[in-house]
This record gives sequence, C-alpha cells and structure tokens, in this order.
Amino acid sequence: MQTFYNKDGQEIFRTQCQVFTRVMGYLRPVSHYNIGKKSEFYSRKYFDEQKTANSTFVRQFAPQMAFVGCGCTE
Repeated sequence: MQTFYNKDGQEIFRTQCQVFTRVMGYLRPVSHYNIGKKSEFYSRKYFDEQKTANSTFVRQFAPQMAFVGCGCTE
C-alpha cells in the first residue's frame, strides 16, 4: 500500500489499482510488463470518434447532402 496525505495533512492509505490489457487473446496485468512494454502501453493513443475531422464534416454537411444513387429513401 502507498501512503498519501489529504489536504488537512492527515495520513491516508490507498491500495494500488490493477490495470489489465489483452495480449494475444488473454488478459494480463500491466504491472507484470517489463519497462519497455509498460512505456509502450502508457504512450498508446486511443481512437476517439468524436475527435476525428470526418465526423465534424459529416455533422456539418449531412443534412444538406443529397443521397443520390445510394438506394436511400431519405
């Protein structure tokens, strides 16, 4: 356990949270990785659909686009 202090200066105890990731089809705790693999894991960038430039474009122009030739009924 690690020791921390709150804003009043009182000592509080917290337990470490285990982070698991999937490797080759099974779950494994990141704490068991070597230094290089941990560095790689924590530097990963995750895909976020809200941040993509295309989603902004679609939200802006989708109502105005004509869906010609796609078989859409809208």
